[in-house]
Parts: sequence; structure tokens; C-alpha cells
Amino acid sequence: MAEGVELVRSALAAGAPVESVYVGAEGAGDPAVVELAASAAERGIRVHDLAPGVLARVADTVTPQPVLAVVGMLDRPPALLAGARLVVVMAGVRDPGNAGTVLRSADAAGVDGVVFAGGTVDPYNPKTVRSSAGSIFHVPLVVCGPEEDVLAAVPGCRSLGAVVRGGTDYSAVDWLVPTALVLGNEAAGLDPGVTARLDGTVGIPMAGRAESLNVGVACAVLCFEALRQRRAAGAAGSSMPGMSGGSG
Repeated sequence: MAEGVELVRSALAAGAPVESVYVGAEGAGDPAVVELAASAAERGIRVHDLAPGVLARVADTVTPQPVLAVVGMLDRPPALLAGARLVVVMAGVRDPGNAGTVLRSADAAGVDGVVFAGGTVDPYNPKTVRSSAGSIFHVPLVVCGPEEDVLAAVPGCRSLGAVVRGGTDYSAVDWLVPTALVLGNEAAGLDPGVTARLDGTVGIPMAGRAESLNVGVACAVLCFEALRQRRAAGAAGSSMPGMSGGSG
């Protein structure tokens, strides 16, 4: 369930399988809602106008949005990740807001896919969907089984687990190597069964007195370092002899 004009608009723009749209009585005079409903109807999507108070009974938020949509599940088979350069794997992330932030960060950094594994929160939890700010419709999503089997979903990738202490400094890691970045539980970290199967660990040195970073923030820091390195490699490559561009 996607609540609110922006989320529903993102779903439509991404070509997500929107099954139906529901417009609350309070949204009937809102130009943005009216335009959105018309756009959905033009695509052959069923649009339902609701009586006052109905949306409040079915919406997840205390103050419901004037429109919501029911969207088909978006997860895809693990084979989709073949050939990926960077995949984020959540292994035991329980907070739906954190999971949504990971999706949003991964999307912004151009990650090739996000895996929800084992004890990780349901990606379709309404709070996860809201916190993703529409990124759930953009990033390839895979849902797989037990945490111990999570790495089977990303063949061909080196696996690095994010840790609070120890681990290779993230800025010293060669992120051009195809990598599965594994994020553990917010309180307990990575499960020992997962850690035993990793190729290594990575950490973010901190200068202040904070014990750790929020998992979503850590994901953003690590993924944007990978993006920085890819961009730097691309810029260097474009200036090499034989590449397209002006002759030197």
C-alpha cells in the first residue's frame, strides 16, 4: 500500500504494477489528487472515490493522506543480480524506517539491487514504503530466505560486512570490485553465521563520541564512496587515449 500523492505518483512514473487507487473525500477538491486520479484512470487503473472517514480506517498513518494505491509486489528473483557491481544486503535489519532509508540511500547511490534477507523487516511494511520516498519503485528488490543463505543470492560478488569496530577503512576499499555490502541488525550487528561466510569486513572511522551510525546513514556513506570511486574511474578512463572525445 502506497499512501500519499508523491508515493503514488512515483509508483505510476516507475511503471509499478498499480492495481487500484483510492481517493478520500478530503482529497476530492485537491488539484494534485484530482490530476493523479485522472492519470491513473487514463492508464486503465481502477480509481475509487471513498466516503468520508473510510480512508482513516484503512490507512496506516494517524493523519491519513488523501489518496492511496494498492501496488503489486515488486520483488524479483535473485538471478536478477547477476553481473551486479554493488548490491546491498540487509541481514536482520528490523526497523521499517531504517529499511526504507537503506532503499533510498541505495537508490541515490546507483546501487544495482537491495536484498531483504532472513529476519529483515517486510519491504512492504507501510512505514518502509513511506521511508523509501518512492525508491522502492526504482531499486531492483530481492527477498530471500535464511540469513545464512543470503550470500547465495549474489554470486560473483565479494562479500563485505559493515561493522562498528575493526574492519577495513571504507575509503581504502576498492569498490570497483563487484561487492555485496551486508548490513546487520541495528542492535546485535551481523549474525555469526553470516559473518563466517564473508570475505571481509568494512568500517567507518568516527572522530566523535558516537558509538555507531544509524544503519541507513552507514549505508549512504559506504555506497556513496563506491559511487565516488566509480565516477573517478570513469573520468580517468574518458581522458585516456583511444576513448571517445576530442583528440589530444
